[in-house]
Amino acid sequence: MKKLAITVMMMAAAAVAISEHHEEVVMPAKISSADAAGAIFEHEGMTETTHGDGHVTLDVTSLLSSDKKFSSGMYKSGKTRSEINEAYGVDEFMYFLEGGVTLTSSDGTVTKINAGDAVTIPKEWTGIWDTDGYTKMWVIYSEDGSGL
Repeated sequence: MKKLAITVMMMAAAAVAISEHHEEVVMPAKISSADAAGAIFEHEGMTETTHGDGHVTLDVTSLLSSDKKFSSGMYKSGKTRSEINEAYGVDEFMYFLEGGVTLTSSDGTVTKINAGDAVTIPKEWTGIWDTDGYTKMWVIYSEDGSGL
């Protein structure tokens, strides 16, 4: 009986030691179908920005990696046209749920992205971003963590 009591005490001590090292539970970052339909923009962490040209954006980060180099989320933008003369700065994958964007690369090549399409923009990209508005899911990688 004494052996059993010591074993139980040792197991309890081991469980406490393990739980002390894993205080924060790491969970998958899910965007539900309701979130994708727009409910995500009602979340507490949503950021709303009015830009100089008057267009409004809504942005929600669903995941920021522990090394702060990778993130994902959803973004909604009104009509805007931006000239990107300096490198884009991050590698970004985008899947468009609504609307779309016309990307005119600095060499004049035009790429049209519509709802249901995906595009990946490399961090070195320059050009013109033109849209009547869109909603997208995004995934960003930035080696130095900037732009997240």
